Amino acid sequence: MTDMDRLLADVRRGMIPAHIYNDEEIFRLERERLFNRAWVFVGHESEIPQAGDYVVRRVLEDSFIVARGEDGQVRALFNMCLHRGMQVCRAEMGNASHFRCPYHGWSYRNDGRIAGLPFHKEAYGGEAGFRRKGQTLLPAPSLDTYNGLIFVSMDPDAPPLREYLGDFAFYLDYYTRQSESGIELRGPQRWRVKANWKIGAENFAGDMYHTPQTHTSVVEIGLFREPKAEKRKDGCTYWADNGGGTTYKLAPGTLEEKLGYVGYPDVMVEKMKKTWSQSQLDLIGRDGFMISAASLFPNMSLVHNWPKVEDSDDVLPFISLRTWQPIGPDETEVLSWFMVDAEAPEEFKALSYKAYLMCFGSTGMFEQDDVENWVSLTNTAAGSMARRLLLNSRMGLLEDGSAVVPPLPPEEFAGPGQAYVGYGEYNQRHLLERWAEHMERPAAPVRQVQVSGVHEDDTAVSQAAGGAKGAER
Repeated sequence: MTDMDRLLADVRRGMIPAHIYNDEEIFRLERERLFNRAWVFVGHESEIPQAGDYVVRRVLEDSFIVARGEDGQVRALFNMCLHRGMQVCRAEMGNASHFRCPYHGWSYRNDGRIAGLPFHKEAYGGEAGFRRKGQTLLPAPSLDTYNGLIFVSMDPDAPPLREYLGDFAFYLDYYTRQSESGIELRGPQRWRVKANWKIGAENFAGDMYHTPQTHTSVVEIGLFREPKAEKRKDGCTYWADNGGGTTYKLAPGTLEEKLGYVGYPDVMVEKMKKTWSQSQLDLIGRDGFMISAASLFPNMSLVHNWPKVEDSDDVLPFISLRTWQPIGPDETEVLSWFMVDAEAPEEFKALSYKAYLMCFGSTGMFEQDDVENWVSLTNTAAGSMARRLLLNSRMGLLEDGSAVVPPLPPEEFAGPGQAYVGYGEYNQRHLLERWAEHMERPAAPVRQVQVSGVHEDDTAVSQAAGGAKGAER
């Protein structure tokens, strides 16, 4: 039996019990205490642009139909028939006005409301035995959106998504709002790795330290303009509320020159100047920091990079979003999307997609480098010796807990939160502190929903059919 008080105390001081990366008891508590509370990304509105469009996504074992109803509203409906529990939708994506359970033929509109069931009168005595009015597939307890990103929470009392994001929204805009039209997604690519889900989330959140070692070969073949992977130490890490990431430090120049250096055409630069706030523009133009990888707690990550494509010295930026979907303590399903500004030129979109596939697609060069490390860590964490070892995650701290370097002042870093130049594990510690906060809180009791068809309150059921809270934001 794990001594959780001691374990969490060690985590909070930056000494990480190695076995948390491959432990059945820890994973069980994560399911109950973390993934039953946190906001989890499940899709983007560009994936379901038309009425009837849907995708099927999971939050651990729970399958949801994320659909746009005939009324234009986005909902996340638990993919389980009200009768005998069969999945009513087994396709991964599509367009449908109704979903029909293949077991006994019960059917549901794309807003979740029950539309019909065979032999209603003969089997149930009609409405006297099972009243269809107001019955609906079970909606996700909470649903909310930001810049078209769709999140669900298994907690009906979850805070509004914008509150949950906090100041990290400032940085999320760089990836998801380069023009007033927002972004469009392609994907997801999907694959599994024999690694614990937390490792990838930590890596993307702030691990600049691994780049000169793990990715040396990618830099040495000339894929990037910067000749040395060690250039990462000139950038900074930042953390703001529930998310954080890394930046590159760019050479002196104007805002336009900096954005052009990483490959954005003038037409896109002009849209960014009209869309981003002055502080967001200052972070790049005045301070010279360009956003790179980032993670939003618990399991959504992004990456922004600009490799060379074709036979040219020109670079093309790409943006990717992914989730680390836990399968077990030693296995993760990665869902990876390519993201691009909806108003970008078509030629840019095509080349940017090629850059994404080359670097961070399922067979990307960076991906292969990283996974080898993560699998090794997970395998080693399963043994008895790992329970004796505290991993040192205190990079950037002196023995007394003070920072090796002070955080950047506002006149040198225009973004919110705290930012530190150079190598440090500030963000990994912040992410695991959020993890510890959830792990120490007992799971809330589950609120069951009775589907009797006779005594349900019509008002309450019709509200459930209308979608979870925040769906119209």
